[in-house]
Amino acid sequence: MKSFSLLCISLLFFSCNSPAQKGKTPEKETFTVNKTDAEWKAQLSPEEYRVLRHEGTERAFSSELNDNHKKGTYVCAGCGTPVFESEHKFDSGTGWPSFDRAIEGNVAYSTDNKLGYTRTEEHCAVCGGHLGHVFDDGPEETTGKRHCINGVALNFIPDNGESK
Repeated sequence: MKSFSLLCISLLFFSCNSPAQKGKTPEKETFTVNKTDAEWKAQLSPEEYRVLRHEGTERAFSSELNDNHKKGTYVCAGCGTPVFESEHKFDSGTGWPSFDRAIEGNVAYSTDNKLGYTRTEEHCAVCGGHLGHVFDDGPEETTGKRHCINGVALNFIPDNGESK
């Protein structure tokens, strides 16, 4: 039983985190905000740049937003587009901020086969920044979806209007 539990935890870890996720960014022409690679590097921290522009994945349990329980809106760290609401956030136990739904129209989806199986990848619909992946193992009482999102790809705007 102990080895089965370890296997399950390992699979959960690798479902959101893998060096194989490093790859190309979606085509620029499909997004409203277009910047050169140099402009993105100047605007973003090295970790934000790696995740948002090169489809990287932050280390599990490394984001302060994973345990954030304040009311507010999560916006793309690249362009400020609102992508998730706090009311749809839940603790998935995976180590990444998780939501049962995105703000409709603000998240774009594509297919990712980098790990040898098909996953649905999520990007900001405005700038194309990589946010994470969506899985079908979320809360059944709501949407059944788990949007597994890199905290470094987000900024949090509390309902009171103060920045994080």
